[in-house]
Amino acid sequence: MFSYQLDSDTTLELLAPRHAQELYRVVDENRDHLRPWLGWVEETKSVSDVQGFIRAVQTQVGGNSGFQTAIRHKGDLAGMIGMHGIQWTHRSSSIGYWLAKRLQGQGIMTRACSAYLRHCFGELGLHRMEIRCATDNERSRAIPERLGFTNEGTLRDAEWVTNRFVSHVVYGLLSKDWRKQ
Repeated sequence: MFSYQLDSDTTLELLAPRHAQELYRVVDENRDHLRPWLGWVEETKSVSDVQGFIRAVQTQVGGNSGFQTAIRHKGDLAGMIGMHGIQWTHRSSSIGYWLAKRLQGQGIMTRACSAYLRHCFGELGLHRMEIRCATDNERSRAIPERLGFTNEGTLRDAEWVTNRFVSHVVYGLLSKDWRKQ
């Protein structure tokens, strides 16, 4: 099992079948918190749905197109962070994430994103990373802003989430700008 220590309380674990039950429980406990921002929440109705997602993630890893990690904080699964595929021709990718409501505001996701950026720009040699956030999701938007991403604009009605269209702010960061930090 791959595990990366973020700090004394928090690790990133490569998503595996053993996470399915616990991951489903955390999603289920945080439905009201996640539903306004993430369209997949409505489609995640059982452990079997999570198992299907994990199988797709394993295909992603096997195809060298990125990876997804569970965030474990003080022993409990706390959320997820992952890549939405790598575009090797363009040396770019994007990051998506979510965190249990009770753990927000502790810098966990900022540290997780920072670790991903170090890996993507360093070990993988990527040139550009992107994060898209719903325009109204202030907590999510604060993360790329804190990490030095550039607000590159808004995609109007970019995603259908819980019976409404949600616009996204697109944040971009280039490897040369990350190195300056």
